[in-house]
Amino acid sequence: MSNPKIGLALGSGGARGFSHLGVIKVLKDYNIPIDYIAGSSMGALVGALYGAGQEIQDLYTLARTFKRKFFLDFTLPKMGFIQGNRIKEYLKLTTYNKRLEDFHIPVGIVTTNLYTGEKKVFFEGSAADAVRASISMPGILVPERIGGQLFIDGGVVDRVPVSVVKDMGADIVIGVDCSRFTINTNIYSIYDVMLQSIEIMQNKMVSFAGIDANIMLAPDVVEYNSRSFTNTLEIISQGEKEAEKNIDHIFRIIKSWKENEDEV
Repeated sequence: MSNPKIGLALGSGGARGFSHLGVIKVLKDYNIPIDYIAGSSMGALVGALYGAGQEIQDLYTLARTFKRKFFLDFTLPKMGFIQGNRIKEYLKLTTYNKRLEDFHIPVGIVTTNLYTGEKKVFFEGSAADAVRASISMPGILVPERIGGQLFIDGGVVDRVPVSVVKDMGADIVIGVDCSRFTINTNIYSIYDVMLQSIEIMQNKMVSFAGIDANIMLAPDVVEYNSRSFTNTLEIISQGEKEAEKNIDHIFRIIKSWKENEDEV
């Protein structure tokens, strides 16, 4: 009996994206293989760290000690408030300075070409460069220049990249959406305005386009501020709870796929 190739589509969500780690841990605990990963924005960061070979417990430690203020290298606001050199050095360190094609799990990093408006998925080249591009929130983080082009946040064009991981070869796609829009009146700065605007846009885009995953996990992280990297262990825990709640459903999907394959 053949086994399906299982892909994870990890969505954007800022700090809420740490819930992706909880999902990955539960899948590992139940020996559900992860054959492909596609990620946008924070999903790209988590997917790249795992795909580069980081152990899940080490990723929990990284999440717990992550402090946004350590990565804020402010610049004159020409194309963004934050230069992004510090976060790229962090990415080089935590991905072992690997190229994407050298990962032990194939990972697709979703970005947006700022010049053309088209989606660009990186499967090769510097992992740090690709992830740095995918997390470049417009107006906040200076766009990343790769090959003469400027790239910004992948969530602008594809919040939960289900189609990407399907194209990579996944038979079953588990999506993780941790960026559902909720009413937020705590808007005090231009930073808040930009991020809130992006979340509104992404929410509308998903509601119109829909998401065609075999199962879509939605960790209950709406109470946590996507802008503030605190309460990370609680956010991870919500990812664990959501995956545990749906684990029987995932096994049924896998079983159904195998039965259909045997009939062919």
